[in-house]
Amino acid sequence: MIIQLENTTSEAQIASIEAEIKALSYSPNLVTTQAGNYLVCIGKSELDPRKIGSIDGVKDIHRVSDDYKLVSAKWKVGHSTIDLGDDVKIGSGNFQIMAGPCSIENEEQIECTVQHLVDNNIKIMRGGVFKPRSSPYSFQGLGIDGLKIFYKHCRAAGIKIVTEVMEVDQIAKMHDYVDIYQVGARNSQNFNLLNELGKVDKTVMLKRGISGTLDELLHSAEYIFSSGNERIMLCERGIRSYEKAYRNTMDINAIAMLKERTHMPVVADPSHGIGIRKFVAPVALACIMAGADAVIMEVHETPQKAFSDGQQTLSHRQAQKTYQNIRSTREHFMGLT
Repeated sequence: MIIQLENTTSEAQIASIEAEIKALSYSPNLVTTQAGNYLVCIGKSELDPRKIGSIDGVKDIHRVSDDYKLVSAKWKVGHSTIDLGDDVKIGSGNFQIMAGPCSIENEEQIECTVQHLVDNNIKIMRGGVFKPRSSPYSFQGLGIDGLKIFYKHCRAAGIKIVTEVMEVDQIAKMHDYVDIYQVGARNSQNFNLLNELGKVDKTVMLKRGISGTLDELLHSAEYIFSSGNERIMLCERGIRSYEKAYRNTMDINAIAMLKERTHMPVVADPSHGIGIRKFVAPVALACIMAGADAVIMEVHETPQKAFSDGQQTLSHRQAQKTYQNIRSTREHFMGLT
């Protein structure tokens, strides 16, 4: 059960409500976020909401049977919208394309990519400055200095930034230079990191673990929300399966299921989902038809020279055609823009 409190509810009133909840054999957990105050109440007995609903300070009561209560769609009217400012929104019919290289390599590359995004009316640039790589000998990213250069050029062009955070101590260092913290598949169940991201007022894009179930993804999102941050997007990026013909198995089903089970915006990552350049565009279109609120793709001026993930990265020319197809698909088949 979730008890939604009035914004004006005092500490004394909250304490009184908590006492009432405990008397009914429920355990209340206070969650304070950017949008409001909630009491997440855990118990096994049946509870008559009328016993709580009339107490001063209570705005609404929601029965939620899911273990992941705050991210569940069962209590929220409609879907949540992420507002990044400057009229860049994701969710509830607001669609965005995020594009850029796997790794930020140098300033010239940033300038080239930013111009490409501006020319194609893309408002969010992706790019890694801290790169978790399978081999310790692979390029690991430019770090915080690279992020500052990334930020300088994107801000000048009015473009938002999404980049991966890997460790708790990176959160504060990155804070002033990012719009969206990306939690990669390897950190999907790094609960220390998720808890700390719950304490910042920045959007978090949480990727599904490489072998993670949807329940595990939603429980991870609950860690962020319950720590105080409800600015969360969920990202399907493909899962590991027995199939070896492509990098991952892009779970298109997951997009539709997540849209049903959660109120959070759902992002699709077809680049990692299939891992083969020539198939990224059609898989992206399939994700759109499944209901994705955004698509994030790897794009590079010269993919064959990319420091990482070149095999799944679109050239600027290929990306431009893909953007056009994505937009026309939404317009003609879904009645959206």
